Amino acid sequence: MTERDGTGIVNLRDHAFAVLVAAIGSFLFFAALIAASPAFASAEDEDSAAPLIAYNALLVGDDARARLIVDFDREPEFSYHYLKDPARLVITLPSTAFGFSADALEPRGIVSNVRYGATGPGQSRIVLSAREPIQMTLGEVRQEESSGARLVIDLAIADDDRFEALLASQAPEPDNSFTDRLSMPDSDGTYVVAVDAGHGGIDTGAIGEDTKTLEKTITLDFARAFAKRLAEEPGFEPFLTRDSDVYLSLSKRVELARQHGADLFISFHADSLNQSNISGATVYTLSDRASDRLAAALARRENLSNEIMGIKADDEPEEVTDILLDLTRRETQSFSISLADTVVSSFEGQIGLINNPHRFAGFMVLRAPDIPSILLEIGFLSNPEDEKRMLDPEWRDRLVDRLVEAVRRYRSPLVSGGK
Repeated sequence: MTERDGTGIVNLRDHAFAVLVAAIGSFLFFAALIAASPAFASAEDEDSAAPLIAYNALLVGDDARARLIVDFDREPEFSYHYLKDPARLVITLPSTAFGFSADALEPRGIVSNVRYGATGPGQSRIVLSAREPIQMTLGEVRQEESSGARLVIDLAIADDDRFEALLASQAPEPDNSFTDRLSMPDSDGTYVVAVDAGHGGIDTGAIGEDTKTLEKTITLDFARAFAKRLAEEPGFEPFLTRDSDVYLSLSKRVELARQHGADLFISFHADSLNQSNISGATVYTLSDRASDRLAAALARRENLSNEIMGIKADDEPEEVTDILLDLTRRETQSFSISLADTVVSSFEGQIGLINNPHRFAGFMVLRAPDIPSILLEIGFLSNPEDEKRMLDPEWRDRLVDRLVEAVRRYRSPLVSGGK
């Protein structure tokens, strides 16, 4: 049974047909080689008549971002457009023989379905269907050192308004190359702060020893209070990565911050430890090596959030890790450390702090490559006194005021001296 939609592609879900296409691709590859010899055709004839050979493909990603890689025997020209219901990115190519394995483009993460094939004389397409609105953040052809060329397409989640705008414009770049890696809105001088309430939905986080308070509830209360208070400050624009009891993967939190053009990322947490005597606030920044065993243990625990929903992004090939788990650039990391130190200084004498209150470890939620980021452990739900304090609105407001003061102090020299 065949089926066509706005992409013009016959549905290739039938495995036997996909295998047949692969076999035809292999045959055409050798046919193209024969045709390249002087006895059969000139090089110009080959370029104008022989189909492209797509001999290798790879799709990787998670529920926030994805990368498609397709290797060709020579440089392909391509264009693209969007379709909706469901959201799709349609990549249009010259006539192409798809010779890679039928399972090379297995759907995963945000990509729910992949189809490819001929759509008419001299034209082929690859169609990526998504589970939610998307945007292309990178589209380019890279020349390989030996021979051939590689098409690289990056996708990221988008909100409904952004996707509708893309549908309305439908204006690919004239040179068929598209680069919008960060998808940042134009800056108007407003300082945007991403306020991230840790955990949520099925991921409850830690549970209080006395009142059985859920960490996801504590973090949302503090995040809302902080965002509301920061919004009162001139020149600041906070936004919440989540404003309700919903699950967000770690990568989606980071991607939302990047798409909103965040200048800072602050993630609220209230963890639990085996030692109930440990109390006080802690500020964490990102590092490959943890500052101590406590920091390492907390990072491992927080990073398990993705596994609750079966999301894994730590086994991707090295060539695509830059879109999933980028390490913070050195300059960004220095800003993160400065922010952390400013928060600690603002809390001293006002908010109880753990010993060595600025610590560091490999928290995945802090891995935005271009946004200074900190993770604030408000306190520990394993400590009865901390739990009591975190449920006290007056104490919460005092911490929020000190945190707003820290962010204001951190920004001040950046505004006067330039970031």
